[in-house]
Amino acid sequence: MVVESDLDLSLVIPLYNEEESLTELSEWILRVVPALGLKFEILFVDDGSTDQSWEVIQKLSSKYPGIVKGISFKRNYGKSAALNTGFKACKGRVVITMDADLQDSPDEIPELFRMIDSGEFELVSGWKKKRYDPISKTIPTKLFNAVTRYISELQLHDFNCGVKAYHISVVKSIEIYGEMHRYIPVIAKWTGFRKIGEKVVEHRARKYGYTKFGLERFIYGFLDLLSITFVSKFRRRPMHFFGAMGIFSFLIGTIITLWVVAEKIYLVFSKEPVERQITDQPLFFLALVAVVVGVQLFMAGFIGEMLARSSHRNDYLIKATTSE
Repeated sequence: MVVESDLDLSLVIPLYNEEESLTELSEWILRVVPALGLKFEILFVDDGSTDQSWEVIQKLSSKYPGIVKGISFKRNYGKSAALNTGFKACKGRVVITMDADLQDSPDEIPELFRMIDSGEFELVSGWKKKRYDPISKTIPTKLFNAVTRYISELQLHDFNCGVKAYHISVVKSIEIYGEMHRYIPVIAKWTGFRKIGEKVVEHRARKYGYTKFGLERFIYGFLDLLSITFVSKFRRRPMHFFGAMGIFSFLIGTIITLWVVAEKIYLVFSKEPVERQITDQPLFFLALVAVVVGVQLFMAGFIGEMLARSSHRNDYLIKATTSE
């Protein structure tokens, strides 16, 4: 996907109730980025804050017109929705995200920009190698990252780090919702982007407020990972998943049924005593269930295939060359 942009850099910063840190964060960014000689924007996405965050953003926008911009949700929709909205609105050819709580350092911006702008990477994920989080958060995070690495086959250490840098074509090609902001590198990979790397970034102790995420995020995150895996692999070919499972279940049920029937026929013709009827055997009913489930799965795949074809849209990621 070729995306034209008149800005060099967009900083997309989702936030929820971070009124204390916004001014300090903005001033820190405005000390770092202008020294690079870039045309840039700071896009704050207020995810339905109930404090004075939006008022602070409006004041910053008035103080730095054309640089500080804001989007505000009527209620809290979650970080994925905030990032997705920010990605749609941003205009820089390089997009960098970070959290608004000052735990992410704007001093990382120059090197992240260089890594994307050089063409070496299309996406760079931050790695908070040294963290200032309680053990109740660090241990589940390590487990979460290990599971994600195994399923996605993407060798990153910290999938959920808020500091990430993207080429604009990446953010304009993906859509995130639910808790899927944790899996943006995975989504990008399965969309077709291959130049994905990571950079060790500074993790700072929280200065204001408190964390907005609880342990339930790991449960929801794992379910979203399964959803992403399934949709990415079988969205265009649901018959490959449901059909294969249906055929397997149908064959197992059929084989067991034939075995039970053949055993009964053999006993009858050999005049051996028949201890119980076919319909008295639990195995027979389990076989029938397998046959019925197999047919249902196959039909689900068939219906899914028809829906996929009828709703088909050309969203393939392509590269093209032009000549005059």
